[in-house]
Amino acid sequence: MKRRTYLKLKQLAVITCVWVPLGFLIALYDYLAYQTQFSLGPTSNYSFLFTASINTGSAFIGALLGGSFLVFFVNVKYQDKPYGYTVLMVSLSFIMIIAFITLIIGIISSSLEINSENSILFDIPRTIKNTIVWAFVVGLTQLFLQMNSKFGHGVFWNILRGKYNTPKDENRIFMSLDINSSTAIAEKLGDEKYHQLLKDFFSDITNPVLDNKGEIYQYVGDEVIVAWKYDDGIVDNQCIKCFFDMKENLERKKEKYLSRYEIVPSFKTGIHWGKVIVGEIGIIKRDITYSGDVMNTTSRIRNKCREFNVEVIASAELLDALRMSENYLTRPLGAIKLRGKEKEVLLSTFIPKLPVPSIESEYSLNGNNVKVTA
Repeated sequence: MKRRTYLKLKQLAVITCVWVPLGFLIALYDYLAYQTQFSLGPTSNYSFLFTASINTGSAFIGALLGGSFLVFFVNVKYQDKPYGYTVLMVSLSFIMIIAFITLIIGIISSSLEINSENSILFDIPRTIKNTIVWAFVVGLTQLFLQMNSKFGHGVFWNILRGKYNTPKDENRIFMSLDINSSTAIAEKLGDEKYHQLLKDFFSDITNPVLDNKGEIYQYVGDEVIVAWKYDDGIVDNQCIKCFFDMKENLERKKEKYLSRYEIVPSFKTGIHWGKVIVGEIGIIKRDITYSGDVMNTTSRIRNKCREFNVEVIASAELLDALRMSENYLTRPLGAIKLRGKEKEVLLSTFIPKLPVPSIESEYSLNGNNVKVTA
């Protein structure tokens, strides 16, 4: 199972775990309302157990149908649309789901020979009340899903529970990449079309990042910074594999870029790891940031790609922790003293031994173009 699918299923599970208890709480609220002095009380055929069962069952069905629609369709097909635009789609689907659930409840009530006077299908005021309540719940759910996408998977939850309110030191792997010849491309396309190119580029590298357990930490102009927890990035060389998966995905979408922009973007990449301080900053606009020497070093390693005429460079320190010899050919670039650093850093570049992509791809290794074809 691809990790992005796992993340969507996890979101659906969270929605289900929240909506089902809400269904019970709505039934409990109705029951308590019947006990107040302003109420004439429930009818003789009223059963709290039956009503609670119907409400929780409806919430479960609604979570599976409506939650799946939100997670697997709305927030995939309309991921680049504004929140207001998705509300329309959610509202239309919500009406259909409510109609479907009401029909199911009516059939259940009829099969159990429940008096139509007490059937939820014919209890118009309660149906209207539940529709308003669940409209609010669905809208709020969609808002949280979009906020989770905006901050990055798990980041918004970490902010809510204050995980990094007190700074912590962690070992992280970072990848810094930016588009080659970005200035020349921007001049050729113009600002508006270049911005659209960046949107497409960032969108097309997202799934490879998610599938390799990375998280997009930051966009800076045409630069993207990807981060991994150390253990996640090391396992199965995910931090290295991510680079080739991004390259393969862009190659697959070559015709799209040629038709829209008459170019296919390429990029240079630097990868490094080390200890960083992770903490929450900001008052008006809160965010979780990484700070430490490893961030600057990763950026400077990336800038060395042009000098050595290669597409990707990683610190030898990181490559030593990976099982590179099994699937990749590495080429040491020597000990290099990066600008502003006293300690020299050993750097290496690499290409796959066996065809990782399922299509023809071309890599640059010390100025020599090497084609890898599956």
